[in-house]
Amino acid sequence: MTGAAATLSNPDAIFERGSRTYYNASRFFPRALRERVTTLYAFVRSADDYVDATPQDAAGFMAFRECWNIAASGDASIGEASTGEANTGDAIVDRFAALAADAGFERAWVEAFLDAMQADLSVRAYDSIDDTLGYVYGSAEVIGLFMARLMELPPASYPAARALGRAMQYVNFVRDFAEDRALGRRYLPLEGASPAVACEAGARADEGAFNEFLRRHVDRYRAWAAEGRSGFGYIPRRYRVAIATAMDMYDWTAARVYERPLVVWERAVKPGKARIIADALLNAISGGQR
Repeated sequence: MTGAAATLSNPDAIFERGSRTYYNASRFFPRALRERVTTLYAFVRSADDYVDATPQDAAGFMAFRECWNIAASGDASIGEASTGEANTGDAIVDRFAALAADAGFERAWVEAFLDAMQADLSVRAYDSIDDTLGYVYGSAEVIGLFMARLMELPPASYPAARALGRAMQYVNFVRDFAEDRALGRRYLPLEGASPAVACEAGARADEGAFNEFLRRHVDRYRAWAAEGRSGFGYIPRRYRVAIATAMDMYDWTAARVYERPLVVWERAVKPGKARIIADALLNAISGGQR
């Protein structure tokens, strides 16, 4: 990412650039929900872009977070009455703040997300699963909670919503292991594995050890994905197609990495648009219950 990427103000452009899977799967939401999901994604992706920029844009992130603080505290002047949006000077924050108020997002969820993004400015490695999951709560589980609120799901669905967010983030850690290492980060705890597996030369020198290391984390993803899918019954059919499609694509990614873990050092394992759309059509027929 670059610092300039974080300055984009078109939510749909941010969404399309940021995630092929989410963007194309979300096309199967009803239009009104898709627009709200786009506003949510633009906010979280913009924050992420600041901390993933090369070099990191710490000042930009902190200014972004301060805009949120202003909007959330009610100190921002209100823009045009037709939009009801705060006017902090950051259009992405303003749109998100209006959505958060309308959907009833808990401010603690937003703060947890921003805390996780801020941690990326300084934390280089996570050495225990508890530490990793502390980060994952803010970076991903709360996204599941935001989505549950946008779909107006009952509180009983929240544990599964958190599990879906956790699973999706965790397979990202697996898929992006080499990319994260290039940024000096390691989200996956070694848990007894040799530190050598965390570099390409070491992984190739002892492929068996690297395979065991990465497959153990894929197994974690699969357990959490199953937990998340157990909550699909709470999701109305008209929304389930998009969610099921996103999960199918993460399952596909996990399977490709599990088959040959060294692939993460060679290319980004991501489904193509045609695969995503074809899977979504199958989910539309089955109601996301295949």
